[in-house]
Amino acid sequence: MEQQDIERIARAALKELGATGGDLRIEPDQRAGHWRIEIRGNLHGPSTLRIKCGQGSSAQWVRDQIFDQFNS
Repeated sequence: MEQQDIERIARAALKELGATGGDLRIEPDQRAGHWRIEIRGNLHGPSTLRIKCGQGSSAQWVRDQIFDQFNS
C-alpha cells in the first residue's frame, strides 16, 4: 500500500468521524509497514494515529485501525 492510498483512506475515515479541517500528514514510522498519521488542528480526538499496513492490506483494515484508535 502506498502513502497516497493511506492518505486517501485516512481522509475519508476522518471525515466520517467528524474530524475535518485539520491538516493531515502521513509518514512512514520507524519500522517497515508502520505509518504515523498526524492530525494537526484536530480538537476532538487524538493528534497522532499509528497504523500497520503493507503489501496486500485492504482499505477496510486501514479504516478499522483509524476508527479504533480515534474512538479509544
